[in-house]
Amino acid sequence: MSLPLEGLSAIVTGAGRGLGRAEALELAGLGAAVVVNDYGQPGRDGSGEASATPAEEVAAEIRAAGGRAVAHLGDIADFETARGLVDLAVSEFGKLDILVNNAGILRDRMVFSMSEEEWDSVIRVHLKGHFNTTHHAAVHWRGRAKAGESGVYGRIVNTSSEAFLAGSAGQPNYAAAKGGIVGLTTSTALALAKYGVTANAICPRARTRMTEDVFAGFAEPTAEDRLDPLSPEHVAPLVGYLASPAAAGVNGQLLVVHGGMVAIVDRPKVAAKFDTAKDAFTYEELDGLLTPHYAARPAGETFAAAEVLGLKKG
Repeated sequence: MSLPLEGLSAIVTGAGRGLGRAEALELAGLGAAVVVNDYGQPGRDGSGEASATPAEEVAAEIRAAGGRAVAHLGDIADFETARGLVDLAVSEFGKLDILVNNAGILRDRMVFSMSEEEWDSVIRVHLKGHFNTTHHAAVHWRGRAKAGESGVYGRIVNTSSEAFLAGSAGQPNYAAAKGGIVGLTTSTALALAKYGVTANAICPRARTRMTEDVFAGFAEPTAEDRLDPLSPEHVAPLVGYLASPAAAGVNGQLLVVHGGMVAIVDRPKVAAKFDTAKDAFTYEELDGLLTPHYAARPAGETFAAAEVLGLKKG
């Protein structure tokens, strides 16, 4: 019996540790050949010397289990490096079929304290990094389709965050980047569907070095036979599914995943609608309509899909 991703090749960015590592191992376990990308900097803020070791160790782990994998050291926020990453997948495995964008950094600060560099660096790695790899993968798939190849197969899985959905006071750069990734995903889904490519985004919740302080108060299970509810291994199977032929009908979607739960996030819906009694609104009319509406809502309530999902900050 063949594996669901047998004969397919994948790129996973930021795959040297944490979520990316779990996702790379999952794709390999499902039969994909994997390019393991990681810049290898030790600091979760993108600091420290780049190192090929994390990516090489994961690639070696995949090969030791009987899979196919190569390591790639590179900053995907650099446009040409991202091109080289896609080229590596094609040269090593003949084509690219799956792109999982996971690489990221954190530089947390309240908006009134954040520096321009802290803003730019996070937007660069997360949002621009997602665009760079997506662009070059899209060029590859579109080129194959334009050349007359039938049955082009392409899957993109992007990484957003509940920081975008529910808000995160100390992460305006991160939340903005993750919101931008959702917009990039839905646009890409529409643009590439005719070429046989799907694009979806996930909001994972997992205990990694990126989130060690966020989940510091969440105890790990003591029983040896229990998987940590915040383990990246809860997230990886969804990525494997979205990368598979079974998910051909899933496109432009946003899914929250953690601890044995997957929630499909619907697009924003209109909560209330007001029409002017005249040709155009006046300040007084808007005051009479909107002020009572918001006064009836719980104090501090903000626009957030988390209200519908029943998610708690964590």
